[in-house]
Amino acid sequence: MDGTPERQRLRGLVVDLILREGVVDLSLSAIARGVGSNNRMLLYYFGSKQALIDEAADAAFERFPRLRDMFARLRAPGDLEERLLAAWDDLADPDSRPFVRLFFQRFGVAMRDRDEWEAFTERVGREWVETVRSVLVDEGYPAARASSAAIQVIALWRGLQFLLVAGVEAEQLREAYRDSIRGMLDRNR
Repeated sequence: MDGTPERQRLRGLVVDLILREGVVDLSLSAIARGVGSNNRMLLYYFGSKQALIDEAADAAFERFPRLRDMFARLRAPGDLEERLLAAWDDLADPDSRPFVRLFFQRFGVAMRDRDEWEAFTERVGREWVETVRSVLVDEGYPAARASSAAIQVIALWRGLQFLLVAGVEAEQLREAYRDSIRGMLDRNR
């Protein structure tokens, strides 16, 4: 059932819907209406509204190649500072903004309905930190220092992304990010 053409079609339509309209106060009925289906079919294919939105958001991520490939570029050989700066450029790229807005909408909804969104918040708090941590360990950081530095990088990314979608000028944010990354790398050399 996971790979049926109808399920894939519905998922694609839901991706379009959530990127266009967001997820705040989006009911299952509104999703069904927005994609020309009904609650019963969406539940049949996806199990729950939460599972549908999670899967659609994951599929949406794939539509943003700079974001999708950001960690592969971060893991590539080369100067760590340059790779970290390039990662911010990927996150801040204007083409990535619809997904960044969707992320913050999902996070806001998750804070309101913590039990329902527990898997999402746990994943958000873990995945990117673990990935950046592994990059830093590969660069020679001791494990404990790599964990702390990875948390700093992710916190910086999230905070600057928030400011970006709030309208702060991208170049100002890039400069602040560059200064922060250089300071962090200097402290750890």
